[in-house]
Amino acid sequence: MMDGTDRHCRYFHRLMTKRARLYTEMITAEAIINGDREYLLGFDPSEHAVALQLGGSNPARLAEAARIGAEFGYDEITLNVGCPSDRVQSGAFGACLMKSPALVAQGVAAMRDAVAIPVTVKCRIGVDDQDPKVSLFEFTDVVAEAGCEIFIVHARMAWLDGLSPKENRTVPPLDYDLVARLKRERPDLTIILNGGVSSLGEASQVLERFDGVMLGRAAYGEPYMLANVDREIFGDETAPPSRESVALEMSAYLKEQFAHGVRPHSITRHMIGLYHGAPGARRWRRFLSENAGAARDDLLDHALDHMTPAAALP
Repeated sequence: MMDGTDRHCRYFHRLMTKRARLYTEMITAEAIINGDREYLLGFDPSEHAVALQLGGSNPARLAEAARIGAEFGYDEITLNVGCPSDRVQSGAFGACLMKSPALVAQGVAAMRDAVAIPVTVKCRIGVDDQDPKVSLFEFTDVVAEAGCEIFIVHARMAWLDGLSPKENRTVPPLDYDLVARLKRERPDLTIILNGGVSSLGEASQVLERFDGVMLGRAAYGEPYMLANVDREIFGDETAPPSRESVALEMSAYLKEQFAHGVRPHSITRHMIGLYHGAPGARRWRRFLSENAGAARDDLLDHALDHMTPAAALP
């Protein structure tokens, strides 16, 4: 979810679910150590529980970045060993690290020594010419020996040679049964399934075999599905918030952020799909898209006005 689940997106998502754990976009250890830490890592307290997703391969640098993240107040550090992006391959981290489980284990051990919060790993079932029936288990065993107890497994191979990052999200076939076998044969590990889950109904079925389920692009594209997570997944009886109430809260948030120099589009771009599947979805999507460059703090107020009688931005 690079360029996706930034602090504005997570604030928006948290308005719809109090129970789901949120994850940052993947941020490199080098960026955290050398960059604008408040910009990269700052978040609203309402986002808890929230995990910092790291990219990197140097154990010492990962440990330093994890320590910084823990000082910022994150609840978990997740090392991403599943992203197939060209950018991460060129930096020798992401999914290509599936071929170097010992190095991943060193990174996990270094981060665990540096922080008191959980250190977890997000991975694929294998990459390129690996046999996932072997590679997934070998990788998990080596990394688990370093103290990692929680694995978020994207149930697809990553084909780094021949497929684009976008194709790697859909073309390699899903193998839930293989990940389920990992859970059966490694019962002491927490195994969270990722990949291909597009609805809460599917998520409920996944939870019959796994310890957790991660929703990524499905929840980003249809964010309002998160409004039913607490009730359908966690059994809470609280009624879900309406789309309008979420938009109104985001309008107040936008006004606050605008006063600090944040462009409205940095916030509203995450909200394009709020009305997905509901009456007026096209009007909402079109209004936010056509007014993406509007530099005004009442943009979402006008977007809501636009949902009833047709109205132009004055």
